[in-house]
Amino acid sequence: MKPDREKLLAHASNGEERAILARTLDQAETVLKSGRTQVTDFLDPYRTGLIISVVQRLELVAAADGGYPGAERKRVAICLNGVTPLPEEFNLGFIVIKGNFKHCRATHRDFQGALLGLGLKREKFGDIIMTGDNANVVVAGEVVPYILTNLHKVGQNGVLVSELGQDDCQPPAVKYREIKATVSSLRLDAVAAAGFGTSRSKMAREIEAERLSINWRVCPDPAALVKEGDVLSARGKGRVIVESVKGPLKSGRTGVLLHRLV
Repeated sequence: MKPDREKLLAHASNGEERAILARTLDQAETVLKSGRTQVTDFLDPYRTGLIISVVQRLELVAAADGGYPGAERKRVAICLNGVTPLPEEFNLGFIVIKGNFKHCRATHRDFQGALLGLGLKREKFGDIIMTGDNANVVVAGEVVPYILTNLHKVGQNGVLVSELGQDDCQPPAVKYREIKATVSSLRLDAVAAAGFGTSRSKMAREIEAERLSINWRVCPDPAALVKEGDVLSARGKGRVIVESVKGPLKSGRTGVLLHRLV
């Protein structure tokens, strides 16, 4: 089936998504012409689902892999109907970054910044898994040699980088702080304010500035409603999961149980 590009590109909600979809459609056309499996860069869960949905409309197979069970960021393999992509076709690489961070502990943001500082695009590496002061990182196989050769520092600390076996790249248990709150409604500004510990008016401004996402999709509307299971991400503040919703209570308010990842 030849892609109807404009019809499929209409699924994009902004310029960035349109560019991702356009690249994916180019890859889909390559698969249809050559029969060779193609693989995308790393995508967040929302865009992974979007790409898979579009590819399946073309009667092609789309499968995602982020290197370990439960991975958040994944590459999508696109192949002919009836074909199952081989593990090696995802072209995943695994590295460990080790350093002495006793006097200046490195954070997830520090490791991400160090990789971006090499000139890599965020799409070229997947999850960064913190293991104490070190980090295991899932990366595109094609950039492994470049990282091994050029990454020498994270922040002000010298580091050693080496390849890691896939079986050794396992995530630690998720840690979170439990927050029980009551809100006037399930509006995004109300729930996010409770989860991130700020005022509703400040959170509304953050939302309008497009600094908050619901399930990895930017939402600029403070009045948008959230539901049980939603993941709220605020730039510079982390993430909150809406674990459960109870209500309305006798007071007329709604009870929410939130998990703020730490």
